[in-house]
Amino acid sequence: MNNPEATQMAMDILRKGDNFQWYVITFLALVVYVYMNEISKKNWKGVAAGLALYSVHWLFEIANALIQHFSGHALWTVPTGTSFLILVGVGIELSFMFSIAGLVLSKVAPEDPKMKIFGINNRIVFIVGNAALFSIIEIFLARTPAFIWVYSWWGSFPVFLAVYIPFFMAAFYCYDLPPKKQITFIGSFVAVDVLLMVIFAGILGWI
Repeated sequence: MNNPEATQMAMDILRKGDNFQWYVITFLALVVYVYMNEISKKNWKGVAAGLALYSVHWLFEIANALIQHFSGHALWTVPTGTSFLILVGVGIELSFMFSIAGLVLSKVAPEDPKMKIFGINNRIVFIVGNAALFSIIEIFLARTPAFIWVYSWWGSFPVFLAVYIPFFMAAFYCYDLPPKKQITFIGSFVAVDVLLMVIFAGILGWI
């Protein structure tokens, strides 16, 4: 699949309900269950890690969609395989996964943020390790027709460095913050995400 073809295919299904499948409702229920379960246990740190990663993820997806608008091609795109394409580079299934990724992976992080693993701060180990894991998974995804790295220079290492490192830095940084700062951190990103979506998707229709 060449780049113009992948881009056009994605734009043709953008926020259209033609490919909707009922499993989306099941996925939504599972995401709600994961968060309700952690809230019932008062695992606020885990909830904060999940929401922090998810809010940063949306900022990156909006940026990718804006790159698509101004240059003609996004860095990554989802031309097929999704039951609902929210933005050019993220289908609803990926969105659900990212909504709980930070929460799930925070559960295996040591409680002590200063503890070292092989002489390295455990937070650095978990940030780099999880970023590497997700980048490797994306190598497989990019070999399918459902997920396209549009530019030849955009691959696993740029994704690792420029996308997944910030994602997991946000998750583990927010995990260790005091509650009020967690709320400020997450609330700030959510406010920016919502504002950008209202302007660029709603008012201007660019993304």
